[in-house]
Amino acid sequence: MGPQFLFATGIENSNPTIQNGTVRVDEMAKCGHYKHWQKDFDLVQELGICFLRYGPPIHTTFLGPGKYDWTFADDTFQDLLRRNIAPIVDLCHFGVPDWIGNFQNPDFPELFAQYARAFAERFPWVQLYTPVNEMYICAQFSALYGWWNEQLSSDKAFVTALKHIVKANVLAMRAILGVRADAIFIQSESSEYFHAENPAAIRPAEIMNARRFLSLDLNYGRRVDSEMYEYLMDSGMTREEYHFFMHNTMKHHCIMGNDYYKTNEHRVSANGHTRASGEIFGYHVITNQYHDRYRLPVMHTETNLWQGPCGDEAVNWLWKEWANVLRVRNDGVPVVGFTWYSLTDQVDWDTALREDNGNLNPLGLYDLNRNIRPVGQAYKQLIADWDHVLPTHSICLQVPIVMPQESHRLWAQQQEAHAKKANADKDTAEANTAPAE
Repeated sequence: MGPQFLFATGIENSNPTIQNGTVRVDEMAKCGHYKHWQKDFDLVQELGICFLRYGPPIHTTFLGPGKYDWTFADDTFQDLLRRNIAPIVDLCHFGVPDWIGNFQNPDFPELFAQYARAFAERFPWVQLYTPVNEMYICAQFSALYGWWNEQLSSDKAFVTALKHIVKANVLAMRAILGVRADAIFIQSESSEYFHAENPAAIRPAEIMNARRFLSLDLNYGRRVDSEMYEYLMDSGMTREEYHFFMHNTMKHHCIMGNDYYKTNEHRVSANGHTRASGEIFGYHVITNQYHDRYRLPVMHTETNLWQGPCGDEAVNWLWKEWANVLRVRNDGVPVVGFTWYSLTDQVDWDTALREDNGNLNPLGLYDLNRNIRPVGQAYKQLIADWDHVLPTHSICLQVPIVMPQESHRLWAQQQEAHAKKANADKDTAEANTAPAE
């Protein structure tokens, strides 16, 4: 098959807990997806979109070790297969089941890998995954800012959450590859930048600009700098834990998905406090920083903006983000996809889900009555205009996508068999060259 550019949207499926674990913030419930999922998939098709960031709610699906309730996943994923919509499966989006507790639990990585494998075995036609969404943000909001889940606020808690979250992601990738050898993993991670507002703020800004890379450094097995190594060690990571990440890289199966919002850039004051700066560098500059570091194909995996009082604010943001994507691509970075997140409006993201207020956030391609917004019309037109142009003239790497209904074709099975052999050869080579413990 020819190259594909991944125009995507997503169903918002965040599900952290707040109020000391007593309240579950389930965006699928708040946004009406459990009731209107068939209509939502209709809307995806109306837009001309073939790729959907989507995942089952982990807190109601993963009931215990080896125990799963696939009822909702069976209905929804069978319908996606029928429609030939390729899901980018989001298995953990800011929350874990009550019985696991939170991201301080050292058992979480192994348990999550079992869940990932069970999902892959049940839906073997699924190829694209984001095992854990926004690993850095998840650890930061849960264990450094004290907003979600464990609601802790210390470097030790943050590093503990981060190492468990990234290890869970790595083990899940390995587990999924054991079932689907040609699986592709699209990391959806927030792309951040911290601006020093005066000379005295340069030092804290430098530390924050190093720390923003920690989740991807560990996930991709990239050695951190000496200052970040000391920070990790001082905050409770052991040498053995660090070596796990350096020796378990699956970077060659990955696309670096980066998310960019107006809130991703920050002003740093001399005392280390931060506040939103608004867009200063923008997606183009910051994505080049991340690509220079990891040298992977890139997908813009999230953006949105409120539809403001003029009605065209979100439309203008869409076109500006798209212009940035084209600019990055024309600079020679292999950009393989773009996402407006999410399909419908969201609820309570104005407080970063910290409060259960029921406030509508007009961020979607459609409102919660499933009426299209101006940005939805604009995105539909953008896809129609560019979908057939980009693959033809693209300098991007060809992403070997197997659409859901093609998974039983001979060429798709041959591709997976080739990937399985390549994975085995790589494992053998690494075992032969591994240093003695």
